[in-house]
Amino acid sequence: MTTEIIGTDAGDARITWHPARKARLVLAVSHGAGGGIEARDLQALAGTLPDHGVSVALVEQPWRVAGKKVASPPKTLDVGWRGIWPAVAAPGLPVVSGGRSAGARVACRTAVELGAAAVLALSFPLHPPGRPEKSRAHELLGSGVPTLVVQGGNDPFGKPEEFPAGAHELVEVPYGDHGFALPKKADLTQEQAVTLITDAVVKWAGSLG
Repeated sequence: MTTEIIGTDAGDARITWHPARKARLVLAVSHGAGGGIEARDLQALAGTLPDHGVSVALVEQPWRVAGKKVASPPKTLDVGWRGIWPAVAAPGLPVVSGGRSAGARVACRTAVELGAAAVLALSFPLHPPGRPEKSRAHELLGSGVPTLVVQGGNDPFGKPEEFPAGAHELVEVPYGDHGFALPKKADLTQEQAVTLITDAVVKWAGSLG
């Protein structure tokens, strides 16, 4: 594991690399507006994917590196993402653009522009909680590249059944909330839920060639 600071037009971003021994893909994945790369799904992917030929670059947006508690506006997040792209593309491998929540929106908005091979959208915030009329479906549907959505079954930002039909694949994590946490009533464990996420991403990444 190595860490590097990348200067962007939005400030300094940070990349924590979890390299594969024989990589065929890079997954560059960022956090949401309410947390960092310590999120359970991001850490699980970083711990699992390198054994399957995928190097993982956990990206911290400049606002997070600067110690701010409130995320930057969407356009500024896009600027930061564009700024880190040369670093994640440097190994010369196809790059999957990914993120959780706000990071998933960034990945979708910039995929075609940056030449991403695919998009991984974790907990895509289809709409603000309780505001289904404020849909962000156009961002997901406009990704323009193969896209996998991994969504909690009880995510207040959009349950799986609320998602529109489209070219994307969608994997549901039963009972999961926006952070894939499970209630006590769930008939699977937290560990099983995380394994469901990593298994789905490993399988999908394998289909990308």
